Amino acid sequence: MEGRRSRNQSRNLSSSSSSSSTSYPRNYPSNVTRHQSNAHSRSNAARVPFNNNKQEDAADADPQSFSDFHPLLGTCPYMCPERERIHRENLRDLALFERLHGNPVKSSPSLAVKKFCRTISTKYVQATDVRPLNVLEDTLNYLMSLLESKEHPFEVVHDFIFDRTRSIRQDLTMQNIVNKKAIYMYEQMVKFHVISHHKLRRSMSDPNIASIHHLNLEQLTKTLASLFNLYEANRNSNYAHENEAEFCSLHVLLHLDSCSKPTVNLYIIG
Repeated sequence: MEGRRSRNQSRNLSSSSSSSSTSYPRNYPSNVTRHQSNAHSRSNAARVPFNNNKQEDAADADPQSFSDFHPLLGTCPYMCPERERIHRENLRDLALFERLHGNPVKSSPSLAVKKFCRTISTKYVQATDVRPLNVLEDTLNYLMSLLESKEHPFEVVHDFIFDRTRSIRQDLTMQNIVNKKAIYMYEQMVKFHVISHHKLRRSMSDPNIASIHHLNLEQLTKTLASLFNLYEANRNSNYAHENEAEFCSLHVLLHLDSCSKPTVNLYIIG
């Protein structure tokens, strides 16, 4: 009898403890929940950390994941580090958009764009391999200019921009760049994924396109979550970013019904 009473008390205590705290989806906009965790968010607001010791997908790093990191200061003056470009020329690993006059083994600084590296550690990254903010801005503008290309099928264009924008996010994260210019860049990358979502769904009958569509939606969600973290990092009592409401609306549309397909096709970005 005593044992049963003890177990019931433990169960009630556990139930009371779990009901006293509220959990939110990991990718829920931070500004929506900031009233519940204001002290914690402000103490970490300026951090978009990158782990020095453990290999991580830095482009998708959660800004609250790590507490100790040493951001790099990139010095690469090109869209792609020279040693990577030469290495990929030797491997014949050049995308269609990177080939000089169509040559599969020759590129140039004006064509080659740094590839995304899934696992990376700052232990092995040199400053000459990381692009500073101004170069990242130019690189993103170049990639966005390819979006309307009619020379190749959209899925080919998308594949190139998809990979290279992840590399941009990776370089931003490694350097802990969290200013308003970074916000604008993330907004542009979210728009790329929204446009891609709309265009790719026209060919969903093709299994390959359906897979690309799924991966694009996955990165849209991750990039949007990172954008909300940047909004929070730049927030003060008298300021909200001019486009924040627009992108919060997009988040709502993506999660109107978690049991059905996202309704992002209803969303139009000007």
